[in-house]
Amino acid sequence: MAATGAERTVSRGRIPGMRRKREEPDLVAAFVARGFAVVPAAAPLGPGCSCSRVGCPNPGAHPLSYGWQTEASADPAQLYRWRSRLPDVNFASPTGRTHDVLDVPISAGRIAFRTLTTSSAPLGPVAVSAEGDRCLFFTTARPGGEDERATDEWWRCDLDAAPETEEGSPGLRWHTRGSYVLVPPARAVNGGRARWIHAFEAPLPDPLRLLGVLADACESVAATIEPTEW
Repeated sequence: MAATGAERTVSRGRIPGMRRKREEPDLVAAFVARGFAVVPAAAPLGPGCSCSRVGCPNPGAHPLSYGWQTEASADPAQLYRWRSRLPDVNFASPTGRTHDVLDVPISAGRIAFRTLTTSSAPLGPVAVSAEGDRCLFFTTARPGGEDERATDEWWRCDLDAAPETEEGSPGLRWHTRGSYVLVPPARAVNGGRARWIHAFEAPLPDPLRLLGVLADACESVAATIEPTEW
């Protein structure tokens, strides 16, 4: 007897009425395909870090290798090799080469994002950090970033190269030479995941064209916080 349509469907590994699961896009591979270098980074392991460092000060949020700046690559074949050898890691992207990142608290990021999307100002890729507490605005690198190599290859992201946080812009960090950011879909110890909120295919804007908007947003948020009395 000939098989019914439902029987043929089950024989192919599907149950009638079951929707085909959509494959999630490979965000790291797409990021690399754009020419942005990445390097393996630690990931959460239980309540701590997957690295072997006792008392890791930045669990699940730093490159695995001390030589991360020189090892970072935008070669898809290298990404495949890393994934084959190091499953379930996060990936970080060094800044100051092909791109910089302006990093602000999430509350200021929301204000700046609304301002930029409702105006004619350029807006490049924007991500929310894995912890969910920061907005990352990707921009072009500062002039000279490709040639001026940082000599310190320790885990510098915390707190980055100048002009990281400026007095008039509380909470604003500028990730440039010697720094890095984790890229989506990086995982955090708190269970969160980094995600894009504005397409990473967007052209990179000049950081100076975003700086004023981000600084104003940070100041606006800081002005609403009541001072703590000791």
